[in-house]
Amino acid sequence: MYQKELIEKKNDLINQAEDVLQKAKLEKRALTEEEAQMITEIRDNARSIDNTLKLDDDISGLGAKKQEAKEEKEVMTEEQRALENEAIEREQFENYIRGRVIHERAGELTPATNSGGALIPTTIVNYIIRKVYDISPVLDRSQKFNVKGKLEVPYYPADSNKITVAYQDEFSPMGSSTGSFATIELTGFLAGALTKVSRSLINNVDFDIVGFIVDEMAQAIARFIEGELLNGTTDKVEGLSGLTNSLTTASATAITADEVVKLHDMIKDQFQNNAIWIMSPATRTALRTLKSNTGYYLLNDDVSSPFGTTLLGKPVYVSDNMSNIATGKDVIFYGDMKGLATKFNEDINIEVLREKYADEHAYGVVGWFEFDAKVIDEQQIAVMKMA
Repeated sequence: MYQKELIEKKNDLINQAEDVLQKAKLEKRALTEEEAQMITEIRDNARSIDNTLKLDDDISGLGAKKQEAKEEKEVMTEEQRALENEAIEREQFENYIRGRVIHERAGELTPATNSGGALIPTTIVNYIIRKVYDISPVLDRSQKFNVKGKLEVPYYPADSNKITVAYQDEFSPMGSSTGSFATIELTGFLAGALTKVSRSLINNVDFDIVGFIVDEMAQAIARFIEGELLNGTTDKVEGLSGLTNSLTTASATAITADEVVKLHDMIKDQFQNNAIWIMSPATRTALRTLKSNTGYYLLNDDVSSPFGTTLLGKPVYVSDNMSNIATGKDVIFYGDMKGLATKFNEDINIEVLREKYADEHAYGVVGWFEFDAKVIDEQQIAVMKMA
């Protein structure tokens, strides 16, 4: 508003000066002394307004930069505050584990003299959860749901007619076709992971006890969950064990190159982009000798691949939870793991038990979680079964 008023005032002054000059031109004469002085004053006032407007713009720009700097400082302060909070919680947790006396403040762990268990701080739990996903790409790539209670997920079965599209004559009624939905029900099954930590390690001040607990719990939880996703357990988590999109080998003790190609092509092109192979280390070793009809090895080392090797151009993930080549075993999964739905009823809760294993000269670290998993789209994943 301030600048607008100045600009309007400047324009009025310019109009006055132009009127005086135009009058002198029409009368074909020089400006009178009074007219010249008037135009000089108008010019000086207009220049003064220009300078004022320029200074106003400069100050406004500095103010904007000052605000940006302030906002950036505030953002940095938030990040620093988060890092500081993580450092504090990590230190508090280490103090608790090592039995050091700590001061009670809002949000801190209970004192080291407590004979019961203490919940691990949120930041430490988040480290563990992130490592669980990092360790298991099967879980990381699945379609995840974090809800409590039962969950019914609708989907189109592979044999559904879905929705048809056809040519249509103008002014003719369109025939309707509705795909048949099915649902899978995900509930929740309680599981626990227990890791014991030697007190000798805890008493070693040079040992990263927090990092050790994070790694041990993440490894234990990831191995268990991945095993259930791949193999399932009767009357518990089904995982990929319910998959019917399968290829059975001709031999009970060997896999051929043609069978690998056929399994690959059982997944439609639209699901190939994020597809991976999943197999045991021994199965990967067995496949290293397979060659295509043109003499090229099907499996190749590739440092640019997420897991270091590729098979028919797709990453090969090796899991100890997979069965080796043997009669009747499921030995290879291939496809986009988005076809597998996983549901966690609640976040992983982890506690440290200081006294329970005192007679073993150890602490216990226990993690509780509730989850379920089932195949949601069989078009995205296929399994190779041995004869």
